[in-house]
Amino acid sequence: MTSKRDILLFLALAIAWGTAFSAIEIGLESLPPMLFAALRFDVAAFLFVGAVVALGLEWRPQTSGDWTAIAVAGVLLVGAHFAFLFVGQSYVSSAVAAIVTSLIPILTPPVALLVLPRYRVRAPAVVGLAVGLAGIVVIAVPGGSLDGHLVGIGLLLASVIVFVVGSVLLERTARTLPMVSLQAWAMTVGAVILHGASILHPAEGGLGGAVAPSALAALLYLGVVSTAGGFLAYFLLLERVGATEASLVNYAVPVVAAVVGWAALGETITLATIAGFALIVAGFALCKIDVLWRQVGPMIGYGPRRRPTAGRGVVVDGNQYLAGDDVHGEYDTGESGRISHGTGAD
Repeated sequence: MTSKRDILLFLALAIAWGTAFSAIEIGLESLPPMLFAALRFDVAAFLFVGAVVALGLEWRPQTSGDWTAIAVAGVLLVGAHFAFLFVGQSYVSSAVAAIVTSLIPILTPPVALLVLPRYRVRAPAVVGLAVGLAGIVVIAVPGGSLDGHLVGIGLLLASVIVFVVGSVLLERTARTLPMVSLQAWAMTVGAVILHGASILHPAEGGLGGAVAPSALAALLYLGVVSTAGGFLAYFLLLERVGATEASLVNYAVPVVAAVVGWAALGETITLATIAGFALIVAGFALCKIDVLWRQVGPMIGYGPRRRPTAGRGVVVDGNQYLAGDDVHGEYDTGESGRISHGTGAD
């Protein structure tokens, strides 16, 4: 990632996804969590359906794999993931939420080992998993054993686990739908599920009065900038630099979230939060040590540099996931690997 355009794309993506956590924090002040998430994907689904129509893309599912992909993406990657995420963030700061959700690429290897054939997790990935989980413990312990802080972290971890399981299951589907069409379906199905959960959950209680203008602004920002804008920036960056370098945005997002939360919302950044984040980054580096070396090695005179390749998959903002042909390393498949991760947040 050496050109000015690539760096600007990377920064734009980190800002779009990192500021999403602050936007969620603002919206949660006057909107129930699951209703807020549902409205956010109402906006996003509208934009993506419009894109499908404008581009003349095929939108009708043609195979059972298409229907399975829609169900997995809509129910798990959007519906369940964002229900846990928005409710969890109502208990913790935007920085903590961003840091916990950055665990996605660290937790994916053991789930892939259980679900995908011929995947074998290498030793560095096992150590990376332990180090990353240690980072979560460091963040969680200062909040006490039974208080809201720990409840929030537990819900955020649930959102991560649901997303990882959905991502790996999505990799098993043989689908024909264009990616933008799959995104539109996933967001539409997810929005319906979130609305249903909001109606059924006794603590939600609907709007309950006038919605603050700041919450409406946060809602539009999440739908237009963080989702649609983030989607565009991510895939432009992916096409230019490949999944390995693009995935590094996962660890710029919590930094942006922490700085914006501190500057705009007056949130406190504790030493435990910083230490926990450092451990998670170290865990990520261990999980990705092979692919990171293939990128860094040529810069210092070791080995050939691989050309970036674009992937396919589903991206649902914040924490992102792609299935492609660009990442090998943390898994040993016996053949070309097809899992790559991109997370950003919310």
